Amino acid sequence: MEHSAAGPLSGLLVADFSRVLAGPYATMLLADLGAEVVKVEGPQGDETRTWMPPVRGDVSTYYLGVNRGKRSIALDLREEADAAVARELAARADVVIENFKPGGLAKYGLDYDAVKTANPGSVYASISGFGSGEGRHVPGYDLMVQAISGLMSLTGDPDGPPYRAGISVFDVMAGNHAVIGILAALRHRDATGEGQHVEVNLLSSALTGLVNHSSAYVAGGVVPYRMGNAHPSVFPYEPLPTADHDLIVAAANDGQFRRLCEVLGLPDVPDDPRFARNADRTKNREELRPLLVERLAERGAVEWFDALTKVGVPCGPINTIDGGFAMAERFGLDPIVEVGDGDRAVPTTRHPIRFSATPAAYRLPPPELDEHGAELRAWLTETTDD
Repeated sequence: MEHSAAGPLSGLLVADFSRVLAGPYATMLLADLGAEVVKVEGPQGDETRTWMPPVRGDVSTYYLGVNRGKRSIALDLREEADAAVARELAARADVVIENFKPGGLAKYGLDYDAVKTANPGSVYASISGFGSGEGRHVPGYDLMVQAISGLMSLTGDPDGPPYRAGISVFDVMAGNHAVIGILAALRHRDATGEGQHVEVNLLSSALTGLVNHSSAYVAGGVVPYRMGNAHPSVFPYEPLPTADHDLIVAAANDGQFRRLCEVLGLPDVPDDPRFARNADRTKNREELRPLLVERLAERGAVEWFDALTKVGVPCGPINTIDGGFAMAERFGLDPIVEVGDGDRAVPTTRHPIRFSATPAAYRLPPPELDEHGAELRAWLTETTDD
């Protein structure tokens, strides 16, 4: 099989035994950067192929969103012939990534120890819900981790029920952590020739991803609580009503707050001892909020956005997703890229990293199930002369 990619990861072969979100998101990012990714699916395909609506044609947009740039081969690992093909793929791969339950691939000869024996230089990345220790038997779903980690206890109105985030935030976070781990391990391999096992789990990704809230507990002994849209340590840093719609105002330092007050026509407020420093404003937020809201009521959210942005005050309207893409277009970020040609063309979201010399490339549309199975089987079963 020829490697046709260009990019910083050109020449790397990734055997992708993952499914649903965290793993496929990670391997899509690797594919964007030039890696040759072979997506190994069971006979029924990745579960997200059936997660619909919404759809584009008859294909789930969920699946389309995290699977561009890959080649698909369908293998039934319970069949020895197919398992042998999978083992050969792992033996040739630079990177193997999987999100089976810990130990779940051992019966097929595809666990880390088996792959390492056949391919000592391979980087083998495992993504699980709760690690390979005492939590190895617990299935890992993002919603479970949002609950178990404490995120849901922080999300929602103070007097209302806990809420999940609107996306599978820890699946995405774990996918990013997997990419970081893989790249670090490849760097180590470049220096030593040795591969290694990279393990990522959703709960650990969640706890590090809770950042200041985790630190509040670990370093301060404080258990954070639900505050709606308010920030526990900064004010103003939340939606505030205007003449028409709410506006996010994030004046997180003294200079930003002073400029906010100048634009709002409240030049003396920053000199009030109750509001002079961030700690003062946070402590006295209930006294400060009405002063800001009264002035914000004089104009609409978009008008305030333009006026405040001109003086460097962070703020923004609360958009729906279409508005978010429109704002990215306005800022010249070109957020949508089309992958594939003709009937196979699929609009997808642009890779988030910009490179000055080795830009991301979008070579292949999300594959149909087993679309590349014949060529991959031929390549993996071909014999070579010594």
